[in-house]
Amino acid sequence: MMKILKMGEVSAAEIFRRNTPTVNVTDTVAEILRQVRERGDAALREYTRKFDGADLENLLVTEAEMAEAVASVEPEFLRVLEKAAENIRKFHSRQIRNSFIINDEDGVIMGQKVIPVDRAGLYVPGGTAAYPSSVLMALVPAKIAGVPEVVITTPPGKNGKINPAILAAAKAGGADRIVKAGGAQAIAALAYGTESVPKVDKIVGPGNAFVAEAKRQVYGLVSIDMIAGPSEILVVADGKSNPHHLAADLLSQAEHDKNASAVLVTDSAKLALQVQTEIEKQLPKLEREEIARASIENNGKIILTENLRSAIDTANEIAPEHLELCVDNPFDYLDAIRHAGSIFLGRNCPEALGDYLAGPNHTLPTQGTARFSSPLSVDDFVKKTQYTYFTRDALNRVAADVALFARKEGLTGHARSALSRGVDPA
Repeated sequence: MMKILKMGEVSAAEIFRRNTPTVNVTDTVAEILRQVRERGDAALREYTRKFDGADLENLLVTEAEMAEAVASVEPEFLRVLEKAAENIRKFHSRQIRNSFIINDEDGVIMGQKVIPVDRAGLYVPGGTAAYPSSVLMALVPAKIAGVPEVVITTPPGKNGKINPAILAAAKAGGADRIVKAGGAQAIAALAYGTESVPKVDKIVGPGNAFVAEAKRQVYGLVSIDMIAGPSEILVVADGKSNPHHLAADLLSQAEHDKNASAVLVTDSAKLALQVQTEIEKQLPKLEREEIARASIENNGKIILTENLRSAIDTANEIAPEHLELCVDNPFDYLDAIRHAGSIFLGRNCPEALGDYLAGPNHTLPTQGTARFSSPLSVDDFVKKTQYTYFTRDALNRVAADVALFARKEGLTGHARSALSRGVDPA
């Protein structure tokens, strides 16, 4: 049963279960990376046979396989995929950054170019659930950014095929290449390249402990989005909220992972008891009841607070991945929230809406990293290059200042370089 605690009985740092101890996979992942780096496709096939039970001749999804998969998906879901993709495009198109140029001083031109990465890799998890939504959330922003090639990797089933819903989402988003590989070996293929998999510049997408560790180990050779932890939701609710709705929202995150954290903060003792009861009523109705129950019993909490302002202060301290504000006039609190991955305002905005259809991204910072990082966006798929142009006269106007600065740092070669286009120093 979900625990009810008073604010102060548990510290803000303990409200979510974070930095959960796991089996050390560092050495295992390092060996997988080494094998793929050295042996390429052969190692990929061996690990796919070992971990996924699939014996693959071709590691890439063919056009025929794509067509067969899309044809097998019900038309109504294809319609929803297209609708979701359009909403995601509409939101993320506002994130496009423009290059700029400054030319307000005689003989001086400076500027910044915004350039998409040449190739991005998108990891899509398999295992206990398939996530076509994650395909759209990464693929659409990458294409808006102008990335020429996006490579998707995802583990196949034992029959060697990819979940049709994932392929349908890949088609809707405009994927360029789809690789039948999962786990650390897929990250290795994206980072190093193989005969079938091109080396990418950035890897994005969530995964299990092996995927997270692989991303950590290849970072520097390639860029990554983040090291994602278990899912988190913090619901701040007043006494007018519907306990049935709140319980459903909390369970929507609990069913992700046994290590997920679902927490309600409220100023109503009556509501706390009602939600506690509703959780128990709704759990048996979930297909993933075992996972959700483990999450609720181990990590779930209902925190009683004196007022909603205190709840907002707590939210800022723990920086949740998802934050629901089930209160009257939620926009009155919006400016007070400084640290949250994504905020869902009002009584009719369940977090699940953001997972699939609304448009804002669902790949979010976890483990308190919303204090300093952001949701996945178009910015993740571009880099910025700056440039400078000075005429000789413009340089000579500032050369003495540059030289003075250089000498303060003991770098006389820098000083001579700055002055060399004017009167050569002795």
